[in-house]
Amino acid sequence: MSRVVFLLIPQVHLLDVAGPAQVFSTAGDLGHPYTLAYVAEEDEIATVQGLALRAQTVWPALTPDDLIIVPGWRGPTRPAGAETLRRLRDHHASGGTIAGVCAGADALGRAGLLDGRRCTTHHTVQDELARLHPRAEVVKDALYVEDDRIVTSAGVASGIDVALHLVTVRHGPHAAGQVARAMLVHIHRDGTAEQISPLFRWRSHVDETVHRLQDLIETRFTERLPLSLLAEATGCSERTVTRLFRRATGLTPLAYQTALRLERAGHLLGAGATAEVAAREVGFEDARTLRRLRARTAAPADR
Repeated sequence: MSRVVFLLIPQVHLLDVAGPAQVFSTAGDLGHPYTLAYVAEEDEIATVQGLALRAQTVWPALTPDDLIIVPGWRGPTRPAGAETLRRLRDHHASGGTIAGVCAGADALGRAGLLDGRRCTTHHTVQDELARLHPRAEVVKDALYVEDDRIVTSAGVASGIDVALHLVTVRHGPHAAGQVARAMLVHIHRDGTAEQISPLFRWRSHVDETVHRLQDLIETRFTERLPLSLLAEATGCSERTVTRLFRRATGLTPLAYQTALRLERAGHLLGAGATAEVAAREVGFEDARTLRRLRARTAAPADR
């Protein structure tokens, strides 16, 4: 069973911990179990919101499949010590993934893990992050950024989005969609369309037939899914399937499937996969098809 280890810094923000923890706890309830652990340099950590959190001072043994999440905190506070930063470096060097929520990016920067990598943080401290870590490429106004198994986010509620992103990468979009719906999270909380996942962007309707179709497509998005199969699954005619789907989402079923494939391919590319591998994993014929669709599709074409 994989671990998710939260590194707690004094004056940590409670939601930066609780949001991602709830995502992975819910994933476990839905068949993707995780062991959650909380570590710190002291056995009791004060949160900004006034609640004290208990933590282990001894790190568990980690494998490359385990995750480390560094929640944000309110400064000024004592930064993580040299031994803690070494733990972060060692985990990444072994092939592990590390996520920083909000100011958590600073700990990753102090460990040298932002050098030469794209990253982000809360918009109020982006300039500060760039000043403290000049070798990092700070991306402005992004909800989250992944570069070579280093994931950073804008902060506060975006920790939920990062955790859902990690569930998508590890278990696929259907699993992430199940977790999001169980948590009543439907839309990424950011204003730019490219930062809204297809898993949530077209789920705000109330048509149960279309929700069932979306579940089916999310589960089998790498396969060829002819309209006749979708019609058979719902007991509707092909024309009715198309009409209902378009009315609820604004898309055809094929356009929705393409959006899911492109999002998953983007996650794989961000994690270091080649275009050829990403294309094959999501069901496209070849890397050329993937590149063409990514170049053409700011939002999925309605086909």
